[in-house]
Amino acid sequence: MAPSVAEIQSNDSQKVENVVTKQGLPVNPVEDKGPSYPFYVPYFDLTEKFPPTEVLEFSDVGLRANPAKPNLLTPDVKLHHLSPYLGTEVHGVQLSQLSKEGLDELALFAAERKVLLFRDQDFKDIGPDRQIALARHFGHIQRHPTSGNVKGYPEFHVVYRDAQHDFFKDYLGSDRNNHTSWHSDVSYERQPAGTTFFFILDQPETGGDTLFASQVEAYNRLSPEFQKRLEGLKAIHSGVAQVELSQRLGGPVRRQPVEFEHPIVRTHPVTKEKALYINQGFTRRIVGFKQEESDFLLKFLFDHIAKGADFHIRATYKPGTVVVWDNRVTVHSATPDFSPTFRRHAVRLTPQAEIPA
Repeated sequence: MAPSVAEIQSNDSQKVENVVTKQGLPVNPVEDKGPSYPFYVPYFDLTEKFPPTEVLEFSDVGLRANPAKPNLLTPDVKLHHLSPYLGTEVHGVQLSQLSKEGLDELALFAAERKVLLFRDQDFKDIGPDRQIALARHFGHIQRHPTSGNVKGYPEFHVVYRDAQHDFFKDYLGSDRNNHTSWHSDVSYERQPAGTTFFFILDQPETGGDTLFASQVEAYNRLSPEFQKRLEGLKAIHSGVAQVELSQRLGGPVRRQPVEFEHPIVRTHPVTKEKALYINQGFTRRIVGFKQEESDFLLKFLFDHIAKGADFHIRATYKPGTVVVWDNRVTVHSATPDFSPTFRRHAVRLTPQAEIPA
């Protein structure tokens, strides 16, 4: 789910041998016939520009949801909880068929369980207009300043990797022992992401999962005295590095980068749960601290989140999977643990929520 900035072009079909890469990853033995959904191949228009961000009216639809969720969790629905703290696999409901009341209940359920994995969905086949309309129920959809989108549909954020386009090497660098990078999407916005949708189009048979961590449980694990010391602190979240990378790669810059201060501990408007709101991807400095002080505290918190395997889950993908999660109370990381000879192609819709408080 990290942003994609490298220009993608259609590739000629090619055959690869059943060998392994230098990293020991199996190579795809199947003839490459191109993306299954070419409409969603990332599009980059260097002339596309967006106006500066404005404060948007927002009220969480989860506030009006029926706590019993009768329109979402019908008798036919089967749930499998992946962890006590976050993550639920859902079978037996089609997101595309939910009523407004069902969508309200979806927002509440996502806030409560943090991450929801809906299987066997028709979402990828209902067309871009219906996809956007459904996601817009949860807020104004963020238009990404640098990543690939879909021509005519800047609301889509496209994630793409294949043999010719390995974004993680550009984004994270090759001189690393691992490529986990915990982040909350577009936390640098004045109104960052809330209830978020991610649907898979092409996926390797093994690998390419997404790691998620509960920022609520990460906060709860801290001692009461430490929690008190975090209350009232703010940190700067920055989109500058993301824009600078796009410029280096010759990609678009649709609007100038922004930086905003957000509280290190935020409260969810529906559940009233407190959660850490810092992330390795975009949080740069604690306001009012000297650089060494800020670096020391942020490193402790980043390590605490990354090492908390008992409040992590690993979201797996199957054909028809749609993941819905609440970006306000989670962080996540892609796992590029598969050979780039396999294609991974997915799309994110990112409704924006309230100004963090």
